[in-house]
Amino acid sequence: MVPLLNGLFVKHNPGILPKLALLLVLTPGASALAAWLGETRPMMGTEVSVYLWSDDEYAGRRALEAVFVEAERINRLMSTYLDDSEISRVNRLAAQQPVSVGEELFGLIQRSLDVAVLTRGAFDITYDSVGQHYDFRARQRPDADTVIKERENIDYRYVQLDNGAGSVTFLKEGVRINLGGIAKGYVVERGVDILRHAGIANAIVTAGGDSRLLGDRRGRPWMVGIRDPLSEDKQQVAISVPLEDEAISTSGDYERFFDESGIRYHHIIRPSTGAPATGVHSATVFGPDAVITDALSTSVFVLGVDKGLTLIGTLPDYECIVIDGGGSVYYSGGLQTPPPTGSQ
Repeated sequence: MVPLLNGLFVKHNPGILPKLALLLVLTPGASALAAWLGETRPMMGTEVSVYLWSDDEYAGRRALEAVFVEAERINRLMSTYLDDSEISRVNRLAAQQPVSVGEELFGLIQRSLDVAVLTRGAFDITYDSVGQHYDFRARQRPDADTVIKERENIDYRYVQLDNGAGSVTFLKEGVRINLGGIAKGYVVERGVDILRHAGIANAIVTAGGDSRLLGDRRGRPWMVGIRDPLSEDKQQVAISVPLEDEAISTSGDYERFFDESGIRYHHIIRPSTGAPATGVHSATVFGPDAVITDALSTSVFVLGVDKGLTLIGTLPDYECIVIDGGGSVYYSGGLQTPPPTGSQ
């Protein structure tokens, strides 16, 4: 864990969001060929952003483009919205027969199941048995009978992997998997790996609520903002965090949602009930691996403040910040609560 995390939080610092953080560091003074380069594209049902420093602008732009190409490749492999994706094939066939998949998808499913065991089912990729019935843009949700019926299909233990054959089998008809709680972390981790191998030393790759930082921002830490979940202003930040060479993932009830009769219906499903998790507005996890921070932020959101902080307390390389339903902020044991405003 980067030492800068200890006690250096600034609350209510507006205007700094993860995908905007690099705009603060595009300062003059470098040679004509060296530059901060960045681009944001709509992908994977969200936005993917890449910002980097390159001493060679042409090489930097090639590296930037390579990250977007990789993100699109992963999306074609793992999107449940694409009928010809590998994961859609699994969802169609795995209840009838073992389905052989590539090493990449197999490995990510295996990691998802490992996190499910670690969190005692708080993280569960079979949530999509219920999740498939939501359409947040159309403000559509499953009725109570559908939730009760599909809830019976949510259990990560219904997913059986055969390491020797590289295959996936569902032990129950109606089971579906969705890697939405871990795939974006994988995308940003792969993106940074591509940049590192291209000789880039300072960069940030963001997909939705997941960011992976490569190095620092040339002598200073990146300042990454956690959105204020109680503000209607999407640019309002509750807490900003200085980070270097770290992953950060936030799961919030303000990402994909609609409100109906005073109830917020959002995309983070509690596996034990099949309904959207309540009690937390956002959960942010920091650590060395974006795949794991992505999965853990969902897990902490589902578990709630007490159980979520207890879980993170068992993982020495990871820390978290949770904002509960009332707007109170909680920190895991390795993080220091910021002093009251005006204190010295």
